[in-house]
Amino acid sequence: MEMEYRRLGKSGLKVSALSFGAWVTFGNQVEDGVADACMSRAYEAGVNFFDNAEAYADGRAEKVMGDILMAKKWPRDSFLVSSKVFFGSERRGPNQRGLSRKHVIEACEAALKRLRVDYLDLYFCHRADPETPIEETVRAMNTLIEQGKILYWGTSEWTAREIEEAKRAADRHHLIGPTMEQPQYNMFFRERVEKEYAPLFDSRHGLGTTVWSPLASGFLTGKYLDGVPEGSRLSIPELSWLQDRFSEESLAAKVRALKQFADKRYVPLNRLAIAWCLKNPNVSTVILGASRVSQLEDNLKSLEALDLLDNEAMDEIEQILASDIPS
Repeated sequence: MEMEYRRLGKSGLKVSALSFGAWVTFGNQVEDGVADACMSRAYEAGVNFFDNAEAYADGRAEKVMGDILMAKKWPRDSFLVSSKVFFGSERRGPNQRGLSRKHVIEACEAALKRLRVDYLDLYFCHRADPETPIEETVRAMNTLIEQGKILYWGTSEWTAREIEEAKRAADRHHLIGPTMEQPQYNMFFRERVEKEYAPLFDSRHGLGTTVWSPLASGFLTGKYLDGVPEGSRLSIPELSWLQDRFSEESLAAKVRALKQFADKRYVPLNRLAIAWCLKNPNVSTVILGASRVSQLEDNLKSLEALDLLDNEAMDEIEQILASDIPS
């Protein structure tokens, strides 16, 4: 199935429905050669958005991606690349994190050097910064746009109130406000995207979304039902906190029920879960992660599962997710 492209909110930018991100894997879990192979396979499949952040592997993820982009020599107008600012990279001084004008601008310069590009297509505020006035951050982002160093800016894991405040500050001072938000979204984390952000998707705001963790850190593949496999994401000591999010047996029971639902339709659960995210019309793109090419190729086939998710199938999934399944 050919790649689908969607508008990023009400902007004119088109993003591939499936994109590829460097979180956890690049510069950490996988060797550079595997990262290269995964990016190449994604690009060949029509993926045009590659997601990154200053904090991923303390900046190493951006260096790995930058080396790959330089080596591939893909036409710059054929792909989008992002970074995120807030947590800092290898240094952790008082002005080397957060959303102050100083860090936002310096972090952008550093990301451009690591990614080896002249501009970022998308630049995200990785978290909200309670110590910096939102207007200061909006002005800094607008400056970077005027300088041609970024094309669009957005937020990640901000509340709807914070996004609205940023939009009001931009409108008040005739600046460019946030175009997109990058929230977690999957069958088990839905409240923010489906309810809290609902007013932000109307024609006035037109918020785009680049959602992450469609497989709930792998739980929606079913591979953790019998423990944590060696080499998987949850086997990484720094990510042990993810296990706490899905430790409830009731969630495991729902995963088993979802797997049975998928098996009856002869589609792997992972593809079903990703396609479920894509069924939401307010999702601009779903960011995939992978530690090997075969895993990425499997997830890219999720587009083929979209036709299976008719209204009846979506209702049945909703019943499973809403039910109180006994453990």
